Amino acid sequence: MKVVTYRQGGEARLGFVVGSAVIDALGALPRADAPERVFFASALAFIRAGAAGRRAAGRLIADAPAAARLPLASVQLAAPLMPSTILCSGSNYHDHNKEKAAAPISGKEPEFFVKTSDCVIGPDETIVYDEVLTRKLDAETELAIVIGEPGRHIPVERALDHVFGYTIVNDVTARDRQVRKKPDGSHWYELGRGKVFDTAAPTGPWIVTADEIGDPQNLRLRTRINGELRQSASTGNMIWSCAELIHFFSINLTLRPGMMIITGTPGGTAWSVDPELGGKWVGGDGSETLVAAKGYLRPGDVIECELEKIGVLRNRVDVEHGAASTARLES
Repeated sequence: MKVVTYRQGGEARLGFVVGSAVIDALGALPRADAPERVFFASALAFIRAGAAGRRAAGRLIADAPAAARLPLASVQLAAPLMPSTILCSGSNYHDHNKEKAAAPISGKEPEFFVKTSDCVIGPDETIVYDEVLTRKLDAETELAIVIGEPGRHIPVERALDHVFGYTIVNDVTARDRQVRKKPDGSHWYELGRGKVFDTAAPTGPWIVTADEIGDPQNLRLRTRINGELRQSASTGNMIWSCAELIHFFSINLTLRPGMMIITGTPGGTAWSVDPELGGKWVGGDGSETLVAAKGYLRPGDVIECELEKIGVLRNRVDVEHGAASTARLES
């Protein structure tokens, strides 16, 4: 099941993608006072509804009238969910660790940082290029876990039971804010200003429920910038698996429905060709031939973040927000 949020007349509505159509959840209900209406008020409401909501959605999709079926190409997709918290794991692919300046904990434990919903934009919205903030804007395609069932101190062996589904997040990064150098030549990371800013978390295009993904450690991840293949790796190359990250983050926080965990990025970032920040071009994991970046992101660049079984998240870099980017969604 593919779960979307889309905009209709300025209103955020929940939908389900079936083939080349979006089924408007509320519009497909047989009557306005149907008891299932509470399940379909928003993506977060649907996630919280759990198995009952998914069963109701299955019936709704099967019986949806023609009037509730909208051409996908005509729909303005928003971020599928405005998460309460985005828990982030840095340095979680072997080849990415080889291409960047080493910090003391690189590869030894997950690098724990947080993004907020203030960073989130949806498909085809604008990633803002702000020279006051950074001149070294970089892209990172990441598999994002969407939590469905709450839990604390979740055992690794039961961690995937807490997953509602998966989506894509582009962990947009200000490298010159992130990477700091000590007098002895070693590096440390500032994961506040380098990671948390307007438009730093493009998300989408939809959430695919866990049953359709199967093993999250067997997905192909790719990034294309202006058509050039910059990143390609299997999620099997993560240092810590999705289950291990769920366990790790649940030690600190009770994981709740609608939270997201982003799981790191593989090699091929623009950082890898920046010797000033300790970058070293490795060429990915060798599975596909990559094109080395000629520099960091610039206005006009188009980023396509792809994950197998999910789809493609596309965004353009520009000096100011596009019209769609100014609309905020209530969760």
